[in-house]
Amino acid sequence: NENKKKNFKRERSPCPPSRVLHLRQIPSGVSEAEVISLGLPFGKVTNFLMLKGKNQAFLEMASEEAAVNMVNYYTSAVPQLRHQQVYIQYSNHRELKTDNLPNQNRVQAALQAVNAMQSGNLAFNAEGGLLPGQGPVLRIIVENLLYPVTLEVLYQVFSKFGVVLKIVIFTKNNQFQALLQYADPMNAFYAKMALDGQSIYAACCTMHVDFSKFSSLKIKYNNDKSRDFTRVDLPSGNGQPPLEPSLPAVYGLSVPVLPGGLGSLGVTTPATSGHMTTPGVTGVPGNSVLLVSNLNPEAITPDGLFILFGVYGDVHRVKIMFKKKGNALVQMADATQAQLAINYLNGQRLYGKVLRTTFSKHHAVQLPCGRQKDQGLTKDYSNSPLHRFRRPGSKNFQNIFPPSATLHLANIPPSVTVDDLKKLFSNVGSTVKAFRFLQKDCRMALIQLGCVEEALHALIELHNYDLGENHHLRVSFSRCTV
Repeated sequence: NENKKKNFKRERSPCPPSRVLHLRQIPSGVSEAEVISLGLPFGKVTNFLMLKGKNQAFLEMASEEAAVNMVNYYTSAVPQLRHQQVYIQYSNHRELKTDNLPNQNRVQAALQAVNAMQSGNLAFNAEGGLLPGQGPVLRIIVENLLYPVTLEVLYQVFSKFGVVLKIVIFTKNNQFQALLQYADPMNAFYAKMALDGQSIYAACCTMHVDFSKFSSLKIKYNNDKSRDFTRVDLPSGNGQPPLEPSLPAVYGLSVPVLPGGLGSLGVTTPATSGHMTTPGVTGVPGNSVLLVSNLNPEAITPDGLFILFGVYGDVHRVKIMFKKKGNALVQMADATQAQLAINYLNGQRLYGKVLRTTFSKHHAVQLPCGRQKDQGLTKDYSNSPLHRFRRPGSKNFQNIFPPSATLHLANIPPSVTVDDLKKLFSNVGSTVKAFRFLQKDCRMALIQLGCVEEALHALIELHNYDLGENHHLRVSFSRCTV
């Protein structure tokens, strides 16, 4: 019993700060370089000990301050190696003495590669060198895109690992993707090791990082979609003057990734009064109200706007202008969700017209007084049960995609057949091109319609449609094809 009490006390009493860190639950087969890469962003790694039989390691940083920064950072950002969580804590050792231990030549080779990268002189050898195909260009795929990921956000995250020369962002197969070129392949190697599987923001915007087949990127324009930091004279591509070099990587300056921000990677997103702001948010800072214009007044309703904008955030209020019914105000839960709705819905066609979505000068949608004429054009949805993102950790955070012609259907009762669903969508004017169930019990399905505009219309009309048996249809955009 005394031994159990001592062990319990030892487990509950953390070690005081030390420049030696203890890493646990390291996946089998992980190399020394991969483990060392966890400490790379925080300073020089001076020694390392791998206990492969116990799936543990000890990492010695150059200073206690660097070790403290690393522990504080990974308290909120879950460290991962090969998509498995690793646990980091202070060791009760003050320094590592590994001179007489076996396999230290291999460890020292990995350490030399790390330290050489930080000093700018890379040593390539059999132990620490790169494999064929591991060049300076990374391909980044971002999933669960709840918050906007801009070129500036990627620079902020990846510049921690070296000088970023070029970035291109684009959408492919309904996925946010980017190509990013470092000054040196080793920069790319350690960025991939550290960032693959990490989330830019808490519980969303998860990155999958791999080497690209390109050895170099050719950038024609400097704008919000592409940037060459070595060529500040490039045009923006839309008749505007060249952009000012707002991200001065080529001048040796850095934009720090600060811990304590919204996301697990520390991208700075300050929150005030319950509203979050995000990099790239324009318009009125912290404003959660959108101005939606060029609506079809004959077809649009407050409920329709609630359903559509509710795909990208929780809509609290909607107001269609009494004297100008082609315009509406949509109040989201916060400015970040408002920005997300702008990114995905601005420019989409709905009921034969192209939506225009931007931030409003109003900070809230006012409900009408008792004497005011409104005709049901203003509605409060604050307590609606249809909010997709109110519950923390909801799977809806992982399924936010751009509008597409393919819709994901869920909560289908067993008695509803393929023909029933095809007829349902045909009745609202959709052309059904393809359909398939995703599970043997037929509770979820994908349906491909004639175009994106048809999908927007169908989502508005059929989300929460009563299919009987206490089942209401759940409709969202899908990144997949049928």
